Amino acid sequence: MEINYSNIKVIGFDADDTLWVNETYFRDAEVAFAQLLSPYETLNKIDQELFKMEMKNLPLYGYGVKGFVLSMVETAIELSNNNVSAKTMKAILDIGKDMLEKPIELLDGVETVLKECSKNYRLILATKGDLLDQERKLEKSGLLDYFHHIEVLSDKKEANYSRLLNHLDIKPSEFLMIGNSLKSDILPLVNIKAHAIHVPFHTTWIHEQVAEEETNGKAYKTVKSLNHLLELLK
Repeated sequence: MEINYSNIKVIGFDADDTLWVNETYFRDAEVAFAQLLSPYETLNKIDQELFKMEMKNLPLYGYGVKGFVLSMVETAIELSNNNVSAKTMKAILDIGKDMLEKPIELLDGVETVLKECSKNYRLILATKGDLLDQERKLEKSGLLDYFHHIEVLSDKKEANYSRLLNHLDIKPSEFLMIGNSLKSDILPLVNIKAHAIHVPFHTTWIHEQVAEEETNGKAYKTVKSLNHLLELLK
């Protein structure tokens, strides 16, 4: 499918797993949590119950590490039938603190791509998650100066993007979103007549996965890495 990007004036970038590593740390945390709770349940059952708890709590806590930690705590209480020890609770909290203190690991080509794109386009960062944590990661990343606007969204649905573009006076036809999640970064933009380029990350949270039929007929490109973005925009 041939897509013309000549009309693009503003490019939006997702942050987690598009600019820097994020989901890998959640997978590692899930493994550590399952080991802590292994006296009470099988590892597979613990994973399933934690995910159910995250989905239950998502409307209340939103996305990010802090909501994830609260879901781990609640899952531990339920699976242990209120018998989980204070020592285990502290270990769960330490998992969360370790996630929040992770160094920022930029993905391949990120700074080069942002530097080149900033010469010809206005760049914005559009991410979701905990505000304080995302601000911390952006500050530590060294990428802050490339962006004209930073937006931490509570969710990434069509309405959220429409409000953002309206607020910034950006026409959908002149906007291109770059991200790793088909559900959050690609399909909502295509559905509001904006452009989107998918840059897959090697692991995807199950909540962000979409069925193949949801992408059928949708006008977007997929590239292997951010480095290929510059070729599409020539």
